[in-house]
Amino acid sequence: MTQENGRQKLRKGILAQRDMLTESDRREKSLKIAEKLWQQGEVEAAGSIFMYVNFRSEVETEELIRQCLARGKVVTVPYTDVKAKALLPIQIVDPEKDLSPGYCSIPEPNPSRAARLPADSIDIVIIPGSVFDTNGGRLGYGGGYYDRFLVNDAPQAKRIGLAFEMQVVEKVPVLPHDQPLDILITEKRIVEITRETEERANA
Repeated sequence: MTQENGRQKLRKGILAQRDMLTESDRREKSLKIAEKLWQQGEVEAAGSIFMYVNFRSEVETEELIRQCLARGKVVTVPYTDVKAKALLPIQIVDPEKDLSPGYCSIPEPNPSRAARLPADSIDIVIIPGSVFDTNGGRLGYGGGYYDRFLVNDAPQAKRIGLAFEMQVVEKVPVLPHDQPLDILITEKRIVEITRETEERANA
């Protein structure tokens, strides 16, 4: 089995398990994850946060987005520019009004009706994924959108991954383009990662 086939098999297996979580389980675990996120001083101090909008069985972020807005944060969420294979940080002020089904039916803002903010102004990037490990390894969904965004657009931002504990494995089979996290938060723990060490290990 090639490494890419192994990655696809791992991703598919973990996502199948995640999809089996009940709606109430997801909600309960997501609230615990949100509580842990606010324990991070960098998040409390951040002025600008870029956050994914949850889709299907992902850790829920809609309540987190409302909390960020209530605390006066500038909140941007991704709009997928398919032609450029890039994520654009679009500011939202009201999730109910500003989001509608977009790329792959994921809730997205309308870039013609909202402000696109410069990515270099983002302090924190909240990242989804399929599989994670405690060394900062992460598997996304195969498109590489977040990896490119972190490298090309917002290298200065703190990288925080949100995951259910059942998405965490001993070691993710990462490739050179996979961008490591700084912090991983699950409903059970907060894992702080030294990114430089992880990058050297993968070099």
